[in-house]
Amino acid sequence: MIPRQEIDFQLYDCLNAAALCSHPRYAEHDRQTFDAVIENATRIAREKFADHAARADAEEPHFDGERVHMIPEVSEALGAIVEAGIIGSSFDFGDGGSQLPYLVTQAMMAQFDAANVGTSAYFFLTMGAANLIAAFGSSEQKDLYMRPLIEGRWFGTMCLSEPQAGSSLADIRTQAIPQADGSYSIKGSKMWISGGEHDLSENIIHLVLAKIPGGPAGTKGISLFIVPKYRVDAQGIPEHHNHIALAGLNHKIGYRGTTNTLLNFGESGATTGYLVGGAHNGLRCMFHMMNEARIGVGLGAAALGYAGYRYSLEYARTRPQGRPVAARDAMQDQVMIIAHADVRRMLLKQKAFSEGALALCFYGAKLVDELACSEDAERQSAYQQELDILTPIIKAWPSHFCVESNYWGLQVLGGYGYTRDYPLERIYRDNRLNPIHEGTNGIQSLDLLGRKVTMQNGAAFRLLMNHIREDIAGASEETALAPYCAQLEQACATVTVTTMKLCGVAMQGDLDRFLANSWEYLEMLGHTIIAWQWLRMARQACRTLASGNSDTDFLQGKLHTCRYFFLHELPRIERQAALLESLDDTLLTMPESGF
Repeated sequence: MIPRQEIDFQLYDCLNAAALCSHPRYAEHDRQTFDAVIENATRIAREKFADHAARADAEEPHFDGERVHMIPEVSEALGAIVEAGIIGSSFDFGDGGSQLPYLVTQAMMAQFDAANVGTSAYFFLTMGAANLIAAFGSSEQKDLYMRPLIEGRWFGTMCLSEPQAGSSLADIRTQAIPQADGSYSIKGSKMWISGGEHDLSENIIHLVLAKIPGGPAGTKGISLFIVPKYRVDAQGIPEHHNHIALAGLNHKIGYRGTTNTLLNFGESGATTGYLVGGAHNGLRCMFHMMNEARIGVGLGAAALGYAGYRYSLEYARTRPQGRPVAARDAMQDQVMIIAHADVRRMLLKQKAFSEGALALCFYGAKLVDELACSEDAERQSAYQQELDILTPIIKAWPSHFCVESNYWGLQVLGGYGYTRDYPLERIYRDNRLNPIHEGTNGIQSLDLLGRKVTMQNGAAFRLLMNHIREDIAGASEETALAPYCAQLEQACATVTVTTMKLCGVAMQGDLDRFLANSWEYLEMLGHTIIAWQWLRMARQACRTLASGNSDTDFLQGKLHTCRYFFLHELPRIERQAALLESLDDTLLTMPESGF
């Protein structure tokens, strides 16, 4: 679990979440409301989710040929979520939601992910499906499908990939054949569908990408359909099975409590689907859900990184082994391993990665709220641009470096870390899926450099750099932070020069060399952004310490971790910048026969 002190520092001290209540959208709430819902979520996560995480991993769902079976604790935990109204937390009052800020909802989600990400995936996907229908569905579709999702009576999925087409959605084969009544007959197969079959809810609403015959080729011909497990009548009551067949369960390295399925549509009878958002507009609609999911994946990775860090920290504080390097007397008492410099290195790395990632994810969530609240077109554009360029980093940086964080957590425990007596090996396996979820990290890097950095002639990139420099100017008022301000200013200059050189290559039409090392670019920019988040946290720590009414140990820990990140982690961007500016083509020129 993530300590409330950490969440409160991030939300209220660094991001001033309480100020959101000054916006009309959130005017009926206050900090007391936010605290109450976060505390309730923390309690449910601790009592209903954490308690069965190990069992759900060991006794994963199984299919007997007729139905899926899973341990009862999963249903009980999700029932507590439904009863607390958490699925509808960020939805409008008019839709039956609580109209809470997305930032507060993400704070709640972080606790569930840290406690048991396999069970939390079910309602995470349901929230995304309801959000998509809210954005693109007709009034009738909202009444029939969105509201039961918000209420938690039905759960949702997203069906994109197919056995022959993972990330390459242009190559999907699932077809949607128009019917006389305006519906569509869905025929095809979908693979890797999380939450695709279970008995946890009355119905499952699949959001399915398919192609209408005669439409444009490639991604331009993709449409989106609501495909319920059970077709419903005019009052929304489930009636007839919609001929969606479970071909089998996929058994993954982690997230074992989440059913992961291969589904066949239209195999044993007509599977009916309903068009959402207009013909051939499916990818645009689905990206609404995918971008939300990418922020959620990054948050889940950060939460798992943080959970692993806390477990390894507790172990390091209580495990006696060895003596100080200067001690030569074997009769001298052993010290706790946290006293050893190398163990502190591993703990600091975890703290820097997981808390930095959490700060970035919460920052992105706050942008979503600012965008929803703003009525000024220019400010809306700025919020959207910053969110656009940060989204691939929010997804990919945490899901790479918080897996690395879990790697170091395992190492702190030594041999015990690799046993099921401790949760580190399970957390590591769960987190290892996140670099794949919602578009691989390599795809995120291509999206970042190939689209987001270059869009509108680099407008989003310039806005981001200006925002970082504004925060540098503010932090420079703190004398203790002056070296970090100078270092981050230099990092911004380095990143800017490198970006301009790469964009020059793109303008010349050499797209292969432009994008060949896109992952190095994402790491470089990502580290710069995490350093920015650490500077923001350090500035707030200095302010709070100066007030004299604070937890000195907690805040000094923030300052020391900021120092660690700037001295040990941020310098790596100089090597990456040099590699990128050299336009190295090693990856392009390696002959296939040489592998």
